[in-house]
Amino acid sequence: MKVARARAEQFGGIVELQSPRALLHVDREMMRELGYPDSPLWQKPEGALSAPREVHVVLSRRCAAGCKGCYVDATPQGAALSFDEACRILDELAAMGVFHVALGGGEALELDYLFAVAEHARAVGITPNLTTSGLGLDAEAARRCAVFGQINVSVDGVGAAYREARGFDGFHHAERALRLLREVKPEVGVNCVVSRSSFDRVAEVARLVRKLRLNELELLRFKPVGRGARLDEELTPAQGRALWPMARRLVWRHRIRVKLDCSFAPMVFWHKPSARAAAFFGVQGCVGGDVLAAVQPEGGLTGCSFTAQVLADARAPGAMAAAWPKGFGEFRGYVDRAPEPCASCEYLRLCRGGCRAVSGARGAFSDPDPGCPRVQEYRAQHPLPKAATRSLPVIAS
Repeated sequence: MKVARARAEQFGGIVELQSPRALLHVDREMMRELGYPDSPLWQKPEGALSAPREVHVVLSRRCAAGCKGCYVDATPQGAALSFDEACRILDELAAMGVFHVALGGGEALELDYLFAVAEHARAVGITPNLTTSGLGLDAEAARRCAVFGQINVSVDGVGAAYREARGFDGFHHAERALRLLREVKPEVGVNCVVSRSSFDRVAEVARLVRKLRLNELELLRFKPVGRGARLDEELTPAQGRALWPMARRLVWRHRIRVKLDCSFAPMVFWHKPSARAAAFFGVQGCVGGDVLAAVQPEGGLTGCSFTAQVLADARAPGAMAAAWPKGFGEFRGYVDRAPEPCASCEYLRLCRGGCRAVSGARGAFSDPDPGCPRVQEYRAQHPLPKAATRSLPVIAS
């Protein structure tokens, strides 16, 4: 076990390993065994993390593709952080003790300073990861991508299914990008948005991941934000209940690593999996405003990249560090004030009420996730007053 760095927390600390690559939460005794001194944080009651572990830095809303479900409303003229702004933000995140940044957009590869930003992240001790559509990636750009840690290419379907999901025929570009990147490094995977229309074709993407010897398939839940708010693509209740069995089949059938987006947590915990099984698939509930945060292209610090509630202007020196300790109460406080059926759920502290972004898009930010099978069953038995149901989704089975 080779430790790259560590950060003290109230419970002990977070340790980043180089081999095997991992971020681990450890207790105080383990921190001492690793040679780290006692921290003043250990004298404080446990609460939110002192800083996020990972920050999604949405470098721009700039992209020429025009995907019909783009959650950041990207356009060819979209807003973007400048190189200097991005570097200043990385400097502050490094000082806060952030371990990873996920760089994306829009299409980050359209920015001529993307690789310089990634190199700056490395220089200040942060691991830069990348999400890309792969459009326009050539062999030279792929070689320069060695600066990144994990690189995931967005592939929401194979062949015609890609065109149906995104609105244009770009699958061959994505597949070529995956092949080029895999020649450069092993840490290459696929992000696949699971929507109502793509659900039955996810296995085709899993076969592609195995064929190209990629290191992971990350399944992302369709969220009704950005241009996606205009699409009727949220999972049906039947699909939501089938998500967890499907993910397990993909692992055993294709022998690949499958990760599940945190917004899938309610659909997984409805099946009452063991803690070990949930951990194997990386299942945890909403970690926005705690483990995770995001920086938007306009500079706003938000709890995740799917929400618009701004805590601070990340471009202002010291603003993120000053605002973080007591911020994002809407995210962090959900468990303590959860309504039914979350309040009586045995998985509440793991699930955290599901996806705040979906709840906010389909009702109130503080509502239980409407895609949760338990919530759907509860509402069938306890209908809300008509005035309260106007903003809730009608989802057919």
